[in-house]
Formats: sequence, C-alpha cells, structure tokens
Amino acid sequence: MDSSFQIPLGGNTYQTAGIEKEEIAKEGILSWENQDSEFSVYFKSSQATQVSVLLKLIPQSQGSTIELVADRVFEIDIEPGQSEVNLENVILKKGYNEFQLKGISKEGSDFAKISDLEIHSIASIELEYVKDNENNRFYWGRRGPSVHLTYTLPDDQNFKWFYNEIEVPVGEDPIGSYFMANGFGEGYFGIQVNSEQERRILFSVWSPYKTDNPNEIPEEEKIKLLKKGGQVYTGEFGNEGSGGQSYLKYPWKAGVTYSFLNSVEPDGKGNTVYTAYFLDPEKGEWQLIASFSRPKTDTWYKRPHSFLENFIPESGNITRRGIYKNQWAADKEGNWIELTEAKFTGDDIARRGYRKDFAGGSFEDQFYLMNGVFFDESTEINSIFIRPELGNTPNIDWFKLP
Repeated sequence: MDSSFQIPLGGNTYQTAGIEKEEIAKEGILSWENQDSEFSVYFKSSQATQVSVLLKLIPQSQGSTIELVADRVFEIDIEPGQSEVNLENVILKKGYNEFQLKGISKEGSDFAKISDLEIHSIASIELEYVKDNENNRFYWGRRGPSVHLTYTLPDDQNFKWFYNEIEVPVGEDPIGSYFMANGFGEGYFGIQVNSEQERRILFSVWSPYKTDNPNEIPEEEKIKLLKKGGQVYTGEFGNEGSGGQSYLKYPWKAGVTYSFLNSVEPDGKGNTVYTAYFLDPEKGEWQLIASFSRPKTDTWYKRPHSFLENFIPESGNITRRGIYKNQWAADKEGNWIELTEAKFTGDDIARRGYRKDFAGGSFEDQFYLMNGVFFDESTEINSIFIRPELGNTPNIDWFKLP
C-alpha cells in the first residue's frame, strides 16, 4: 500500500545557517536571498525505506541552483516559472530525518521559495511532523514540545509551601528556554534565557478572569501586588491567560543548582496570597521575588509541577534540559514531607505526535525534562516516575524570609 505525505515547510523548517534572518512564514520559505543561509526540514519516519521527494515551489521569474542534502547530495536546477522538483530513490532512515537546503547560484533575488515537501513511498510507512496550522500549530510546533512533571501530593491535608531545586546542564540552556521550577494551580515560578545578555527569574499568577488581554480584567478580579524584592519588575501579562507578573533580571548560570521556595495561602477574606523566594548558593540567603493577592480564590498549594518549554520558534531545533531535584512540601506550621513521585505529561504538540523529541523522568536520585534537537527516543506521555527518598529537608529559617 502506497504512502504519501505533504510536509508543510511553515511548521517544520528552521534556518540553520546565515547571518541575515530569512522569512519562514506559514506558507513556507518566502525569503532566501543570502548564499550563506541554510535551512533544515525535520520529520520522523517509522522505518528506513526508499521514497521519492517532490519539492513544491512558489514559481519565480528567474532561475537558480540549490542543493538538497538527504542521504546524499542532490543538485537541483530550477527553471523560471517551475513549480515543483521531483527527486527519486531518496533513502529515509528510521527516526528523525533532516533534509538540508543550500543555495548554489541564482539569477533573481531568491534561491527558491518552497511551500511543501511531498514524500511518496511504495512501502507502508508513517511520518510524524507538524501536519496543520489549526490553532496556530506551525508556531507551537516550531517552538517544540513542552513537557511537564506533576508531583504527587497527599490529598488529605493542606500544604502552604513547595520547595524545589533546578540545575541546567552546561550547554543545554539556549535562548528561549524556560525552566519552570515551582508551578501551582494558578501560576508558575522559574528561570528563563531571554537573550545572549539577559536571563530572568520569573514569577506569575493568573487572574481568575479568563482573558488573553490584561486590559479586559475588571478591577475586582485583578491580581494585586503586596510586596516585591529589590530591582524586581512587576506588571501585567497576556497571551496565555492574563494576570500579575514579576521578574528579576538575574545572571543565573548553567551547571549551578538554584533553590526555589513559594507559598500559597488563603487570607480568610476570599483572596489567596502567593509569595516566591529564590536562593543563589553563591549568596546564601533567600531573595524575595514578589507576593501577590488573587481575588475570588480560597485555596492552599495545589498541583505542584515543573515544566520545560521553549518560547522562541527559531530555537525549537536546539536541545535544552533541566534537572529537577529534592522536591518537598510543607504545611503552614512548616512540617515537611518529601515528594518522590511525578507524572510526565506534554502539551498539544507532544500529545498529537507532531513533535516526538521530548523526554523526562527520573535518573539516579533526580527528575529531568528534555526537548528539542529532534532526538529519536521519546518518553511515553502520562508515565509515572519515582525517585529515591534523600531526606535532605530544606533548612529554612521562616522568620528570616524577607
């Protein structure tokens, strides 16, 4: 039984070389002006097999020559007005395949404008890639799969505090990474790589009013700032829900273990107070990030979790990994219990199988999350992982917290 697949470049392509940024839009590669610009298209095959490949072009008025590098190099002459190029006897490997596109010569402004890659196989195979742009999936697919660990919390008592540690391995902290340490039912707290020059500690609480536009939130449903640490920015955020956001620009380093402590506590007046603290081992004392009040909320700490995501689509083909260590929860009296079980989950892109380059679980006495770079082995969604108890109770002087 024949197999045919149409891979849209708008959701499955990255510019992998070149100083000038070319345009990869939902329609595909729309700009390819510079000879040092190179692109890669990624997809995953269920088996090794021989296929034919059809490049779907947006016709141009002048000719060019490009290379497609798959199992071997194909030199392609494109005539003026040509709308497709057929390549025969291309060998796919089992797992992720990378097709590289390189410019050789051109008469016009662009080497090529390419919308899709069609794969035809006599054998029955399955290919995994970002198949459609419903709900902006080209954007989310190029960002890559987000993955999470939700820590099992006893449901027969109330918890105020959650403690966690993160180490990001050296070289696995590309721009666009968000290593979220301490998530809760109404927000999250972790560290980001925002640019070559800037890193942040981020703490956010969603408003109970459901909107992506902070300006729509009624006054009585807005997140209120109670206090914040020195040099901490506070404001509102939107796009993925809306609420109160705080961040501290902070040069955290890969290879160093940082500690995160936050609390969730009802105030008895129909609001809940959320407070976050960060510990740099080089400084040795807890720093206040911020404390917010959330209206129309009466809850203790629920759903402690961590996640790993990339928020820059151009970085979705680069590996990132976070190591999550020594999770604990405490009640309002400060009695700690160790959390050693976690459930691994993924976002829509991961669950659909549009991207399969994600992993997570336990190793040695820690948990980890990993995504990007199109590696072959993925972790099964909804797997449960357990790490050994360590007994390293957080040593916190509650009265000294700022």
